[in-house]
Amino acid sequence: MKAARLIILAVLLLAGGAAAWFFWPRPDDAIRFQGYVEGYLVFMAPEEGGRIEELTVDSGDRVSEGQILFRLDASVQTAQRNEAKAKLQQARAQLANLRAALQRPEEIAVLEAQEERAQAQLGLPQAELDRQRTLFERGIAAKAQYDQARTAFERDKAALAEVQRQIQAGQIAGRSGEIGAAEAAVQASEAALMQAETRLAKRQVKAPSNAQVQDVYFRAGETVSAGQPVLALLPPANRRIRFYVPEPLLATIALGQKVDLSCDSCREGLQARISFISNEAEFTPPVIFSEQERAKLVFRVEARPLDGTDLPIGLPVTVTPTGPEPQS
Repeated sequence: MKAARLIILAVLLLAGGAAAWFFWPRPDDAIRFQGYVEGYLVFMAPEEGGRIEELTVDSGDRVSEGQILFRLDASVQTAQRNEAKAKLQQARAQLANLRAALQRPEEIAVLEAQEERAQAQLGLPQAELDRQRTLFERGIAAKAQYDQARTAFERDKAALAEVQRQIQAGQIAGRSGEIGAAEAAVQASEAALMQAETRLAKRQVKAPSNAQVQDVYFRAGETVSAGQPVLALLPPANRRIRFYVPEPLLATIALGQKVDLSCDSCREGLQARISFISNEAEFTPPVIFSEQERAKLVFRVEARPLDGTDLPIGLPVTVTPTGPEPQS
């Protein structure tokens, strides 16, 4: 009886040891998730339609910020810019004309010479008028001679005043209301020119940041509509590692946590940082194939690669959490 108990105890110990060996987690049993590389493309399209005159890049090319990607035909916009520039010059000339004197300096000089001559000519009638006034008061000269001398003096005096008024009128600028209207016309012409130059500049589409040309949809000579993408860019910061975590394992990850990345053709040491965890569960996508049986409902998670490696879009990767590092 005692031997039987020892045998049963030995069997239980062996069974417990086997169970512990089988269920005890081993280093190679680390939690892993299957995912793939996703990219948020930037679609480059013109704001106005037209014919593509020049395409300066192709699929796979790397572009820098501000580099011209393609040009549209700009003959119409160039003509509009030239028209706006001419109208601005016309408006400025009209404003300058209103602000300037009505008479040119040469004409004013002629009038001033006439004024000097009229002043010189007025001296003789003045002297004759004084002499006739004295003779008339003494009763020597007749009143008719005195009136004649006074008329001649008033005539020459009026001629001098006329020349002086012509000089004053020639130096008067346009009325304030006309000048204000001309200034408003200049401002409107400047705004029209700025608008025309902006439309002309937008016929050249430039890269918003450093990126790689992912795909080209139209070639030189083809016509595109406003807002229709001509090519797609993939900036390095727009790459994401997308993977799905079953609900029971959701507590093993956190925002800001680093994860290790591995794939068949990747170098060792790749890492990413979790930047998004979905709040809603969804069914496991059919493109995700796991080495272990998973729950049907999972949560979508995204992580940003840390070393800027240009992983191909759609590349399957294995994600291994390294430990929670919550964002501050």
